[in-house]
Amino acid sequence: MLPKTGNIRRKPPDRFAREIGEALRGELGASHKAIKTVMGWTGASERSAKNWLNGTHGPGGWHLILLARQSEAVIATVLRLAQRDQLIPGVRLRALRLLLMRTATEIGDVFVTDQHRGPRT
Repeated sequence: MLPKTGNIRRKPPDRFAREIGEALRGELGASHKAIKTVMGWTGASERSAKNWLNGTHGPGGWHLILLARQSEAVIATVLRLAQRDQLIPGVRLRALRLLLMRTATEIGDVFVTDQHRGPRT
């Protein structure tokens, strides 16, 4: 007689996992590219990245920190869950500042490239 292996009962995802998943999907979408992006940010396996994006499992401590470094949505979710909502505008301002600096650099690059081409005829 074979030993009874028991029934597999999956517990429903907790609020943390659901909300991190929503944040990641909101920022990256639910494509395979999103999975690859999360893997690149964290060094996690494909299965882990899928679980986080699906909201079935949440990232552990270090992976959460790595996600928060890259994702404004994840850090905002963590702050909201920690009831530190007052800090979220600072996160948004920093992200906007970085975007503005990148945009200004790109605009400068266009002007430099345009000047090297000479006058248009």
